[in-house]
Amino acid sequence: MEAVTISPKFQVVTLRELRKSMDIQPGAKVQILQYENRIELIPLKSPKSLRGFLKGIDANVDRE
Repeated sequence: MEAVTISPKFQVVTLRELRKSMDIQPGAKVQILQYENRIELIPLKSPKSLRGFLKGIDANVDRE
């Protein structure tokens, strides 16, 4: 786990490896949540970019 510093303007710079692995580009939006004693940043994706992400999922589920 890496540490980052909060700037005097309360800004946080994300690590390059993290930005690459999550495909975060300049201008991207993130949702920020407080969960118990931590802060979580969740990248927001456009509905268009999510099209087809469930392709190949097994939809055979036993139902009552």
